[in-house]
Amino acid sequence: MKHIIPLAAMERILKNSGAHRVSEEAKVALLQVIENIAMEIGEEATKLSAHAGRKTVKAEDIRLAAR
Repeated sequence: MKHIIPLAAMERILKNSGAHRVSEEAKVALLQVIENIAMEIGEEATKLSAHAGRKTVKAEDIRLAAR
């Protein structure tokens, strides 16, 4: 499965959160969770922009969708 976000970014996030070492499985698990959440927010933001009569998704759409 091709991921949108690189696994290296997941390792950086976990290490910046205090992890000393990160397993490959942990990187993949975090990636799957983040990509699922991002897709849900993206879909909701797209609906909000369409409801407002716009084709462009704006930052305010993302913020509202993330609530």
